[in-house]
Amino acid sequence: MSLATRLFNSTRSNEYAINPPASTNSENGYIAGSFAAPIRFAMREWFAKTEGYLKILRAIADLDMFWVEIDSFNPEALGYIRRQSPHPVSSCETLLGLREFLPYFREQAMDVAIIDTPWNGVWQSMKIASAAEACEVNVAPHNFYGHLCTMMNAHFSAAVPNLRIMETDIDRLPWDHELFTHVPEIENGHLIMPERPGWGTEPNEDALRAHPPKGNVGLLNYGQKA
Repeated sequence: MSLATRLFNSTRSNEYAINPPASTNSENGYIAGSFAAPIRFAMREWFAKTEGYLKILRAIADLDMFWVEIDSFNPEALGYIRRQSPHPVSSCETLLGLREFLPYFREQAMDVAIIDTPWNGVWQSMKIASAAEACEVNVAPHNFYGHLCTMMNAHFSAAVPNLRIMETDIDRLPWDHELFTHVPEIENGHLIMPERPGWGTEPNEDALRAHPPKGNVGLLNYGQKA
């Protein structure tokens, strides 16, 4: 079994994405694009170092990859990897604020900057996207949170000129739809932009109380000792 086969057998993804064309169609109220599952391979900072990343990239050079996602604490190292990569490189979903993104933009370290819109907020996310555009870098909003994040990302995606793809997570909880007043509408590969106020959906507090958190889990407790 090849290295590439072993890697993909152990890193299957349930994430889907909205693939946009060159522009969005706000007049008709939707973000146009195909609803598809492109092959994306994520390698975290604990996965390997520069030498290991390059070995993996050489092993998967003949695959038709949408991108290879690499989170590195060192923008120079990531830039070095990108310049030798046979595939587009995406990164930066763990960064907060424009100042943390700037060294990666200066280094031209990635093809696509992944922006976590809930954690960065609207103001910072738009500033990061504007800086990315000035550096000829596309952006993709990060999402493994749920329907509210999907709607936040939809508004972000409709507003920025350098959108590459919009991630959404469709394989979550059997009662996920109960947690919000409205769920995202996807029709014929189009995510429908709602005309409702705000993000177009609200948390359902009764449903949240019916499904309380279980113990010290989740991102808010990440890294804390039990």
